[in-house]
Amino acid sequence: MRQPAVNARVPGPQRLGIRQASGNITDMKFVILIYTDAALLDALPAGQFDAKMRDCLAHADELRQDGRLVDSQMLEPAATAKSVRVRNGRRTIVDGPFTETKELLAGFNLIEAEDMDEAVRIAAEFPWTQTGCIEVRAVQDIEAVRRRVNPSLAGRAPSPR
Repeated sequence: MRQPAVNARVPGPQRLGIRQASGNITDMKFVILIYTDAALLDALPAGQFDAKMRDCLAHADELRQDGRLVDSQMLEPAATAKSVRVRNGRRTIVDGPFTETKELLAGFNLIEAEDMDEAVRIAAEFPWTQTGCIEVRAVQDIEAVRRRVNPSLAGRAPSPR
């Protein structure tokens, strides 16, 4: 019988994960994208942003200690961003975010969780749910994609990270 593909979703309540070469299933990776609303942040009472940031950092430290947090970064303000598009061979670079929106991407956390439910529970503990939106997405195994699109790599060790 054929083994499920990497990151294959197993129907029912069974645990989701990444199937290793050994056949063991490990936790999946999820990205937690943090969007904030500048108007809501600006409306916070004095010192409240720093208090939320301390809570956020403490939560991240706990996740890192538990082996759940892989990486965590804040982004510079959206006004410093550049959006790049190439259409019909013509490159266009625009200052700022790619769309007009109230909530702008402010940072991310890369976590490991058993499944989407656990990833959502972890995301809900971040204080930024009160001043924006947190999006949770499963991360694809890029090494599996690399092997799929380039069959000559099958059986080789993963690329160094």
